[in-house]
Amino acid sequence: MKYADVILPLALPKTYTYSVPESMENSLQAGSRVAVQLGKQKKYAGIVKAIHEQAPLYKTKPLLDMLDKDPVVYPTQLAFWSWIASYYMCSEGEVLNAALPAHLKLSSETLLLFNDTYGEDFSALDDDEYLVAEALLIRKELRIEEVQLILDKSEVYSVIKKLIDKKVCLIYEELKEVYKEKKENYVQLNSIYHDEEQLAPLFNEMGRAPKQMELLLAYLHLLKTQGSVLQNELLKKSGATTAQLKGLVDKNILWIEKRTVDRIKTSEVDTQIDFDLSPAQEKALQEVKRHLQEKQVTLLHGVTSSGKTQVYVKMMEEHLAAGKQVLYLLPEIALTAQIIRRLQKHFGSSIGIYHSRFNNNERVEIWNKVKNGELRIVLGARSSLLLPFRDLGLVILDEEHDASYKQQDPAPRYHARDAAIYYAGLFKAKVLLGSATPALESYYNAQQGKYGLVELKERFGGIEMPAIEIVDVKKEMAEKTMDGHFTQALKTAVTQSLADNKQVILFQNRRGYAPFLLCTTCGWIPYCKQCDVSLTYHRNQDKLHCHYCGTRYPYAYTCEACGSQTLVPKSFGTEKIEDDLQKIFPEARIARMDVDSIRNKDSHNKMIQLLEEKAIDILVGTQMVVKGLDFENVNLVGILSADSLLSYPDFRVNERAFQLMEQVSGRAGRKHGSGKVLIQASNTRHPVLHYVTLHDYKAMYEAEIAERQQFGYPPFFRILKLTLRHKDQQIVEQAAQVLASWLQPHIGTQLVGPSAPMVARVRNNYLQEMLIKLPREARVITHVKQVLREFFVQLLAEKRFRSVVIVPDVDCV
Repeated sequence: MKYADVILPLALPKTYTYSVPESMENSLQAGSRVAVQLGKQKKYAGIVKAIHEQAPLYKTKPLLDMLDKDPVVYPTQLAFWSWIASYYMCSEGEVLNAALPAHLKLSSETLLLFNDTYGEDFSALDDDEYLVAEALLIRKELRIEEVQLILDKSEVYSVIKKLIDKKVCLIYEELKEVYKEKKENYVQLNSIYHDEEQLAPLFNEMGRAPKQMELLLAYLHLLKTQGSVLQNELLKKSGATTAQLKGLVDKNILWIEKRTVDRIKTSEVDTQIDFDLSPAQEKALQEVKRHLQEKQVTLLHGVTSSGKTQVYVKMMEEHLAAGKQVLYLLPEIALTAQIIRRLQKHFGSSIGIYHSRFNNNERVEIWNKVKNGELRIVLGARSSLLLPFRDLGLVILDEEHDASYKQQDPAPRYHARDAAIYYAGLFKAKVLLGSATPALESYYNAQQGKYGLVELKERFGGIEMPAIEIVDVKKEMAEKTMDGHFTQALKTAVTQSLADNKQVILFQNRRGYAPFLLCTTCGWIPYCKQCDVSLTYHRNQDKLHCHYCGTRYPYAYTCEACGSQTLVPKSFGTEKIEDDLQKIFPEARIARMDVDSIRNKDSHNKMIQLLEEKAIDILVGTQMVVKGLDFENVNLVGILSADSLLSYPDFRVNERAFQLMEQVSGRAGRKHGSGKVLIQASNTRHPVLHYVTLHDYKAMYEAEIAERQQFGYPPFFRILKLTLRHKDQQIVEQAAQVLASWLQPHIGTQLVGPSAPMVARVRNNYLQEMLIKLPREARVITHVKQVLREFFVQLLAEKRFRSVVIVPDVDCV
């Protein structure tokens, strides 16, 4: 007898084994979706991981159904899922949940079935029970939503439970397919009129119906120009109504046919490379090719605006010509809009985008097109790494240093850069990392010879790097020359740029109007009721927001501590800067780019286009304005508070601050040169500011790498963070102490903590954290992870700690 190990979309520690019915033995394949039962009633769609003949120690249930003729994932993806689950300490079910589009993950829907043996005497039932029983008698089955409509209330489970207990009805679980094909109405001419001799008398007849004549002429025109005619396009072109079209259909002149259409349009690869590389780019391209012949991974370290994208395009062209698929990863959805326009210019519609803002039906179609090889190039954020590639040849990670490549919540908490290298290895594919400010780990690997290293040290077209000036905020405050949060130097520079018809980008890494309110009488600050964090004031909505749990509160006019009405906004975010700019530069066209202003699928793209069309003079933004965007008319960039970037308590703070400031400064003077960057800071002697003014990545790297080695941080050690959560502070502290005491003999001084993090309570859950520093030895890392898994089981087996949540985060950032 055959058995199948099935991955279910649940956080189960192991895969569950089912027996394979004889009817499926010859057709079932690994990677196929199957319907299975778990527990007494619940049904799920799982993925077959393996088929074998080894019976498990427990009694197996049979597979209920095979949902696909062909597998939805290949063995390569199953191996990748297994590696992610093992390395990042999560379950394969959690990886499946992250990978599969929602409409491929079926779960059962509850049906109530009438029990005929009960009979038709409902006198023993109360009013609500009677209504449902009567409906069941007539309909024989009801869904939960239908019961809610009958009783006109959402809480119906107590009524259903009573009906089940009284044996009036039975429960049945039904798997429901959610994905729906998109259908469109196409218009066709009756085949008898395909002959021109038959068409002429038809026109003569229709002389008395001019609108129908126009409709028919519009149809013939669209047929000739497009080959097929959509109903809505025909009505739009002819200006006719649906009733007029129906008149022609009733006369059997036109037919309407429903056809399945693709939501995602693709075509054959039509490569059109219409640019020539500069000598520096050509040299870099040849070096990249040479390194990739010897090594799997190469790092392209090119200064901002050095033309790395054109090198990528040439590499993509080569792999497409060899019949391979290409994955182009970007850290943010926001970046895809500008890059996709460039790539479509070269590769047409053979390129697809994949990210979380697509609806579920679109995601299923992209999934299938990648699986069957129809989509040859995929551009997307980190989730596109989980697509079922058929023949992957090249993975490009642009802005590879970006922290957004690391998934935070929920599991799997994978790093797309590291996972991409493993995934590419399964295909024997190549990986090209690109950045103006590489992650220290990547640059270290390149220095050690593990990765190839190629450097582009000059901007494309011989354009010079922007001049960077540090402006002393302390000095201007003492001299009282500040205008709000703007130094005179920055104000003068903005004024000059606007006079020269140039554009300005201002960077402030805090959204909202003010990070907190302060009572000037007693010092009270409004805090979130569910989190230990101050509330941010958003003036556009006149609300106080918690940026951790998302709760919104009314604006606080009165101090809850002393009762005075002296609450004032303190510090500043992007909303405040936008507000101040409108007062200082009333004639300027000002826009803001942050999470609050860029909410829907197209809003970011529209703003990018406005900036490209020079319809925006000053753009204020958070990190969104930093990442890889290219605007030729921007000649000034202002960083409003460098101190806030340099004062965060994290071992990566200097590296991150340098990356942010260097990247944002790279938006200036990209096309016509003469770009300028002004950085406002109080601590003007900070060494990172010195490195930024000189655009000296190597000096920053050497200083940081020496400290990392001295104190045992990446890339010399791996960091594994454990977070424990519970609603009771005392319980979570005790659980953390117990776990630490068990770990101490195994890990010793490499265990840091436990302690409460800076924000010690989120969503009413108290937190405890500990860091484990692991040497870069696979044997040691594997052993420690195994020890951790065993201790997690032991800890959660104790009754008092049963509801403690433990979150392991491998290679935390």
